[in-house]
Amino acid sequence: MSPSDLAQVLRQIPPAVNPEELLVGLDNLDDAGIYRLNDEVALVQTVDFFTPVVDDPRAYGQIAAANALSDVYAMGGQPLCAMNIVCFPRDLDLSVLGEIVGGAVEKLREAGVTLVGGHSVEDPVPKFGLAVTGTVHPDKIVTNSGARPGDYLVLTKPLGTGVINTAAKRGEADPKVVKEAVRVMATLNRAACEAMKEVGVNACTDVTGFGLLGHAWEMARASRVALRVRIDDVPLLPGARDYVKYLPGGSRANREYLSEYLVRRKGSREDEMLLCDAQTSGGLLMAVRPEGLEPLLSAMRRLGVEEATPVGEVVEGPPGRIEII
Repeated sequence: MSPSDLAQVLRQIPPAVNPEELLVGLDNLDDAGIYRLNDEVALVQTVDFFTPVVDDPRAYGQIAAANALSDVYAMGGQPLCAMNIVCFPRDLDLSVLGEIVGGAVEKLREAGVTLVGGHSVEDPVPKFGLAVTGTVHPDKIVTNSGARPGDYLVLTKPLGTGVINTAAKRGEADPKVVKEAVRVMATLNRAACEAMKEVGVNACTDVTGFGLLGHAWEMARASRVALRVRIDDVPLLPGARDYVKYLPGGSRANREYLSEYLVRRKGSREDEMLLCDAQTSGGLLMAVRPEGLEPLLSAMRRLGVEEATPVGEVVEGPPGRIEII
């Protein structure tokens, strides 16, 4: 489903019962919803689940948990508790489910999050994820709509999980490449969020199924700005270029939808497709004011986010336009 398809569905949902308390809702396709409880505390709520992206069930659980928690981190929030969402076949050994949940719990504990329950249904195709609740101060929310001309764009994880996961499913991926992709997908965006809150940024989103350019487009559209992405500066996972021929269908759909907004002045079509590659548990994409760039990168490094990289800038122009330079 493309961003525009999703927006069309969401527009049919009735308005909020208490609109004055709904601080972030459906308008800009932000990563999570935020509801004010009082002047000091707002709830951050999100949900995400998907089919297995790796063969190892414990790694699958870790990745699913990191992915669900990422939405709260992207809003500048602190996740507090979570509930499992499980779809599981009758004929699959329950020990597999135990490994999936066990992997998720490992990541929840790393994040300081309590698992409080969940729900399961019988399904021929396994699916797993989490509904996560967190908190944020109402005055410290980070959305995808605050990017301003002159801001730098910073990406905290390399791209390429879509093509690598697809190659792995076909038995064509180097095990070392897959191992590194799993490490990146299972890494929490917690430290990146801490750096973001320490320095302050104008906008943020996490990079998942719509790819870097899809989520960047959402930020540009919501902020009513244009973006420039520097193709040579975008970090890629080892092997990503080798497996671009395994680009999943969702990634191709991302590129097709964005075609009217993209202007490629540098790089190949393969480069462009990698920028549209559908990510699982990707990094955060932040828009930071010029004077905040070096403090942000310094904080990232101090907190262990070694792969954080400036990848472009925010400019004036038609809302949603993205130049690849």
